[in-house]
Amino acid sequence: MTLPFPLAPEQEHPVLEAGRLLFAGPVDFVKGVVAMSGLPPADRMEFCFAGRSNVGKSSLINALTGRKSLARASNTPGRTQEINYFALGTARYMVDLPGYGYAEAPMAIVAKWQRLLKSYLAGRQTLRRAFVLIDTRHGVKPVDDEIMTLLDRSAVAFQVVMTKADKVSQAVQEANIDQVRGALSKHPAAYPEMVVTSSEKGDGIETLRAIIAGLQ
Repeated sequence: MTLPFPLAPEQEHPVLEAGRLLFAGPVDFVKGVVAMSGLPPADRMEFCFAGRSNVGKSSLINALTGRKSLARASNTPGRTQEINYFALGTARYMVDLPGYGYAEAPMAIVAKWQRLLKSYLAGRQTLRRAFVLIDTRHGVKPVDDEIMTLLDRSAVAFQVVMTKADKVSQAVQEANIDQVRGALSKHPAAYPEMVVTSSEKGDGIETLRAIIAGLQ
């Protein structure tokens, strides 16, 4: 049976409030990691954001946390070359993975990112969910399929978050969401709901906060 991958429903008030409180509390940059040996102790649950370079990952993290420059947004794709750890209080780590698929980065750097990404996804026992960001303007590209396949092989549950929804017409948005649904049907690790967001307009941000707050 093919899962329909519906959009995540609006959350009940108590769940939304839990999400609001989680991100309204302390959010602190912990460290940038360039090798597995540098990871902080696995002493709490963590979730991560993965996405193609320039998919809007930094903007989404800033929107979630209500902080304008927590994750440095840059017009230069591929600027994030480390695994960046943020502490949400003492109970969770939020992890910003290096952007992937940026062809203009030197091959050696790209290969290093890929090795680090694979090691992290396969070896981090406290990782509860990966959020894979897909640009609503473009849908799933081959490089997105690659990261989803890596998550399948690593047995890491992942949920798609569509970004930049405000940048396209309703018709284009619906067509690209359908394209994403088709792509997800091939990935056993895909969580069966998607979230559509706009960091600029705030659409979907409350829902995503609530989902993150509900991770066990």
